[in-house]
Amino acid sequence: MTQNVNFFEMAVKTKMRFPYKGSISVEDLYDLEIKELDLIFKTLNSQLKQIKEESLLETKSMEDQILDVKIQIVKHIFNIKQEEEAKRIKAKENKEKKQRLMEILANKEDQDLLNKSKEDIQKMLNELE
Repeated sequence: MTQNVNFFEMAVKTKMRFPYKGSISVEDLYDLEIKELDLIFKTLNSQLKQIKEESLLETKSMEDQILDVKIQIVKHIFNIKQEEEAKRIKAKENKEKKQRLMEILANKEDQDLLNKSKEDIQKMLNELE
């Protein structure tokens, strides 16, 4: 997590912008869908490949480091978004399953009442009054 904090600190200090419909800030990345983040990642990754292909030097320039940081930030936010989506899907599935189980339980209770004798039902009615 410390490394991510450093990435975000660097992004804020350098007023880092990301290529999306012009340029957007780090905060704006959180408003994007997973597919949009993937597009930004592909753009940044393409830029990284171009830089690596064009350079004969193995030392990283500041531009290389900034590009690496941008990629790490996009990956981090992408992973967060994926986790959130997985939690939403799981919560929805659990809610649907719980609803289904409640319906089955209600049906079982109805079935139990239907199987009671006339006298038992009358006794239960009298207890309610």
